[in-house]
Amino acid sequence: MLASPGSGKTTTLIMRIGYLIEEKNVSPSRIKAVTFSRASAQDMRERFNRFFPNHIGSSVDFSTIHSFAFEVVRNHFHKTNTPYQMIEKTTESAGQGDVLHEGTPLHKQRILRDLYKKVNNDNLTDDQMEDLTSYISFIKNKLISMDKLSEVKCDVPKAEAIFKEYERFKQSGTAQLLLDYDDMLTIANDALTKDRSLLRKYQGRFDYVLTDESQDTSLVQHAIIEKLVREHGNLCVVADDDQSIYAWRAAEPQYLLDFKQIYPHAALLKMEQNYRSSPDIVDVANRFIKRNKNRYDKNMFTLNEKHSPITITDLPDYRYQAKYVVEKIADKANLDEIAVLYRNNSSSIMLMNALDRAGIPFYMKDGDNRFFSHWVVEDMLNFMRMTFNDKRPDILEKIHTKFNGYITKQQMAKLMELEVGESVFDTLLQHVPLQEYQIKQIQNGKETLIQMQGAKPLAAIQTIRDKLGYDKAIEKMCERLGFRKEYLVGILNTLEEIAEPLDTMEQFAKRLKFLEKNMKDSKYNKNGSAVTLSTLHSSKGLEFKHVYMIDLVEGVIPSNDDNKKFEKGQHMEMEEAVRLFYVGMTRAKSGLELLSYKKKDGENVRQSQFVTEVSNIQDPPKEIPSKPAGKRARTVKKQEHPYNPNAFKEITQFAVGKKVQHRVFGNGEIIEVDGDSVEIRFASIVKRLSVNICIEMGLLE
Repeated sequence: MLASPGSGKTTTLIMRIGYLIEEKNVSPSRIKAVTFSRASAQDMRERFNRFFPNHIGSSVDFSTIHSFAFEVVRNHFHKTNTPYQMIEKTTESAGQGDVLHEGTPLHKQRILRDLYKKVNNDNLTDDQMEDLTSYISFIKNKLISMDKLSEVKCDVPKAEAIFKEYERFKQSGTAQLLLDYDDMLTIANDALTKDRSLLRKYQGRFDYVLTDESQDTSLVQHAIIEKLVREHGNLCVVADDDQSIYAWRAAEPQYLLDFKQIYPHAALLKMEQNYRSSPDIVDVANRFIKRNKNRYDKNMFTLNEKHSPITITDLPDYRYQAKYVVEKIADKANLDEIAVLYRNNSSSIMLMNALDRAGIPFYMKDGDNRFFSHWVVEDMLNFMRMTFNDKRPDILEKIHTKFNGYITKQQMAKLMELEVGESVFDTLLQHVPLQEYQIKQIQNGKETLIQMQGAKPLAAIQTIRDKLGYDKAIEKMCERLGFRKEYLVGILNTLEEIAEPLDTMEQFAKRLKFLEKNMKDSKYNKNGSAVTLSTLHSSKGLEFKHVYMIDLVEGVIPSNDDNKKFEKGQHMEMEEAVRLFYVGMTRAKSGLELLSYKKKDGENVRQSQFVTEVSNIQDPPKEIPSKPAGKRARTVKKQEHPYNPNAFKEITQFAVGKKVQHRVFGNGEIIEVDGDSVEIRFASIVKRLSVNICIEMGLLE
C-alpha cells in the first residue's frame, strides 16, 4: 500500500487486522504487526484497542523490529549456550555489570571513547561520537562486509580502524559476547539464515505479517521480514517512497521500488487521498514532489475545503528570522497547533532564545544540548573568565592555540610546570623562552583582556573574535582539521544574538545555563499549550494547524553537498532533500509559511531552489512579451512586499507617544522603544515588534 501523507495508513493497517480477526476468523496470536519505533508500536496497540474494544488484551503481536530481533537472538544464544551482554541501553535490555576499566560500566560509548584514544591519541568529541555511532550503525544495517568498509565515508579520523577494533573487542575482549543495538538485527538475520529449525519456529508462529513505515526500513530489517514470510507470503506493507528521508540511517527506499521483483505476486494499492491538509497545500506539494524521478507515480488529492495559499517570506537578514517567527506566533491561540521546522538542530537555539524572551512556551522534540557544551561555547566562556582572573594557567591552556599570542604546546607545558602567583602573561614573558614576535602579541593580549573587564558580553565576544584573533584561529583550524567553518561561525553568531540584550558577562554565562536547562525542561511541555520545535526529520508522522519552515536557503536545504553531488550526476542526495522538504510541507493542515533570507553573517545567500519552485507552482511567473519579437519571453515575479513610500525608514522615527499605522494590525501608538524592540498598543492588542524588520519590510508608517 503506497500511502500519501495524511492518508490514514496506520488506521488502514488497524482495520486490516480487525478484518482478519472478525471477518476471516484468524486467531489474533497468528498476526504479527511490525513497526520501527516503540512509540509507533504502542500507538498501534492503543488504536487497535479503541477500534476493537471486544479484542482488548488480545494476543495480536505489536512490536518493533528490534524487539523481535532481540527475541530471536535470545533463543539463538540459549540454543548455542553463548553467554552475552548488551552494552547499549535498549527498550528490550539494559546492559550493566562488567567493566572496561575498574569503576567504569561496560558501555558502547565508553568503549568507543577508549578505542578512539588508543587509535588517534586524542579525545573523541560529542560530534565525532555521533558520526562514529552513525557510521557503525550504517555498516550493520546495510550488511556491508569488512572488505567493503573503505566505500563508506566517515569524517572521524581512522573510523575504519576503530570499527574493526570495536568488532574485535566485542567478540573477544571479555568473557561474554558483547552486543549493541544494531548487532541484534545482524545476529538475528544470520541466525535465521543458518539455523533452519529456528527459522521454521518463527515462520510457523505467524500466518499474517504487517509492516508500517516500510520506507524507513534498512536492508537487514527487510531481510528478516523476507525470511519470516517466505513460506506463506502473507505480507502487507504500508509505505510512502516519497517520505523516505533516512538514507543516512541506512533506510533502503530502492527496496520498495523493487518490491515486485522480490514479491512477484504482490498487489500494489495506492492511498492518494489526504485527509489532513487544505487543497492549497496538497496541490502544490503533489506537484513539487514530482520533480523526483525515482519514485512511484502517485497523485495526492484532498476533498478538504480551501483555506489560504502557502506564504513565502524572504527576510532581509538571517538575524530577523527568530524575531519574525515569534511575532507571527505571539497572537495565535492553541500553541500546540503550531510547529517551527528546520533542517539542522543548530537553528533551534536562536528560536528558543527568542521564544523564551517573549514568554512563549515551547516543546523541543529532539533538543540537542551539545550546543551548550561545544568547545566554541567553552572557549568564549574561558576568554571571559580570563578577564576576571588571568592568574589561572589551566584556563589559558584550553585557549592558548586560539588567539594571536601563538603560544606553542611546549611553551604552555613549561608554564604549567611553574608556580603562577601573578598574571599568566607576565609569567610567560618573564620565565618562558619566547620568540621575538610573540612578546608584543602576548603583551597586547594581556592589555586587551584588561580593557574587556566589565564590558558587555556582546562587545566582549566581538573583541575576542576580532582583536584577539579567534576568527582567524578558527579559519586555520578548519583548513587543517576539516571542520565546517560556516557551522562554527554560526555558533559564534548565535552566541552574539544571545548576548545582545545583556549587560554583564556573568549574565551571559547564566543565560546559557538557563537556556540549556530550558531545553531539557521543554520535554515537560509535550502535551501542554506549547509551540513545537522540531527538525524536519523528527516531524514525520506529526501534524499541526500552522507550520513555519525556516532557514530555507541554498546550502542548508538543499545542502552544499546535495548540490555538489547533483552537479556530478549523483541524484540520490538531492532527491532525499526534496523528500525532506515535502515531509515538512505536508505536516501543515491549513497554514504553511516558508522563510528564507537574503543575508547571513554579512554574506549574501540565495533562497532555496525548493522555495522558488513552490513559488512558481503556486504563482506561475507572468509572461511579458519582449522586444524585438522572436526573442524568448522574459518572466517577472511580483514583488514580495509592496513598496510603501510613507513607511518608517530610520530608527530615529520610532519614538514613544508617536501614532502609527501597521500594515496588518492597523492604527496604534508606540509605548516603548528598547534597542531593536518596539512595543505598540493597537486597538485590541499590545505587540512587541522588531524595529529592523518593520523598516526593511515597510510595515509601519
